[in-house]
Amino acid sequence: MEDVLAKLVDEARELGASYSEARFQEVVTSAITVENGLLKTYESDRLRGIGVRVLLGGSWGYCSSSDIELSQLKKIVRRAIKIARSSRKRSLEAKVGTQKTIRDKVGVEMRMEADEVPPEEKVRIGIEANKAAMISDTIKNATTRLGTFTDRRLFVNSEGSNVEVQSSMAGLQQLSVAASAGRMERVSDGESRCAGFEFIQEEDWTRFCREISELATKAVDAHMPAPGTFEVIADPDLIGLILHEAFGHASEGDLVTTKESVLQGKLEAALAGPDVTIYDQGIIEGGYFVPYDDEGTPKSQTTIVENGTLKGYLQSRQTAMEMHKEPTGNARAMSFDNHPIVRQTNYYMKPRDYSLQELAEDIENGYYIKGRGAGGGQVDVGGGTFTFAVGPSFLIEKGEIGEMVRGTTVSGTVLETLGTIDAIGKDLKVSTSAFGGCGKGGQMVRVGHGGPHVRIGKITLGGQA
Repeated sequence: MEDVLAKLVDEARELGASYSEARFQEVVTSAITVENGLLKTYESDRLRGIGVRVLLGGSWGYCSSSDIELSQLKKIVRRAIKIARSSRKRSLEAKVGTQKTIRDKVGVEMRMEADEVPPEEKVRIGIEANKAAMISDTIKNATTRLGTFTDRRLFVNSEGSNVEVQSSMAGLQQLSVAASAGRMERVSDGESRCAGFEFIQEEDWTRFCREISELATKAVDAHMPAPGTFEVIADPDLIGLILHEAFGHASEGDLVTTKESVLQGKLEAALAGPDVTIYDQGIIEGGYFVPYDDEGTPKSQTTIVENGTLKGYLQSRQTAMEMHKEPTGNARAMSFDNHPIVRQTNYYMKPRDYSLQELAEDIENGYYIKGRGAGGGQVDVGGGTFTFAVGPSFLIEKGEIGEMVRGTTVSGTVLETLGTIDAIGKDLKVSTSAFGGCGKGGQMVRVGHGGPHVRIGKITLGGQA
């Protein structure tokens, strides 16, 4: 396949492209859904194709095909050239600079490929886990999903780079709905790893699903938290969600260059307390595997905030040229038929020194808010405001974590929220998911996010999520 991609790149050069790249992708997926003890769906799919991107006269052209016969692929090169030519008068001057040649082949370490596991084994695990979630009549619905995928990507460009990356993931997700005294509580959570099917076989999923149902059962009988503005502790799941949605997108270079981001023009500005450091990193324990982006740029650790000061943005080759910075390896595409745009990889806050009890001991009246069971939300990247649904949480009174409260919403402005962080935990958790990802520009990519436990001096709770 490397030879085919190289021929496409050469074809684009001969047709006048100043820069060109070809990307091959093959994805193998499987997904089962079990509801209330019964298998509802079993799906498996295999998809492959090639995309070609060219730069000609300062304009991009992109075309793709799932037909990988060389004669058909040469047609998409010509179409990409035609698109670039027709875009000259309607687009800004695009540039990619120069980048050193890279040749590498990397992949997720795994002992068992998921597509070699019999469907009956996957169904057995899903049904057993689902039945374990049906702990009492209080649980009105239990839905279990088990998913796997392997994503192989090969990148070749006109600069001589040749990069192959294989990402594999497996995971299980549980949704339990409890009802009591006319109230209902939905709690959902999942665990996924960049690994082979051994991750599924080695985990105790019956315990995991039972715990989700137990949490839903306790939460449905709990009190609602009081609405208002409080001092809180956010757990790693929630601080990761807030960072990713409300701050991470604002640090994406394309939104900065188009002045859509609240962080535009704020480099070297103090945005948070001196203990706040935020990274975007391609490979980290628990996160998604992104050693290279879809422009063949290595993705290491990018410092976004250092000791409270904004130090950088996430960059593609083009946005880096526009801002006179270096690419950070954040140009990512959902699939072979999408062009790369600036996206996060694994976005998280650096841990510090506090234990959970130490974080709580100075809070007179507040909440320990948890991401487990969290739902969706809304973010205004330009204004920096956010609203998220959170899962069952806990009251904090006089420095002690106390009774459970039901799911609620949290809201605020991201810069004010970061500015009121006054203590950061010493733990670190980064997580990802096999059941979706982050959407932007009509594309979904898998990401990771997280951090330690964090004490926030001011955040608004709003009652029922």
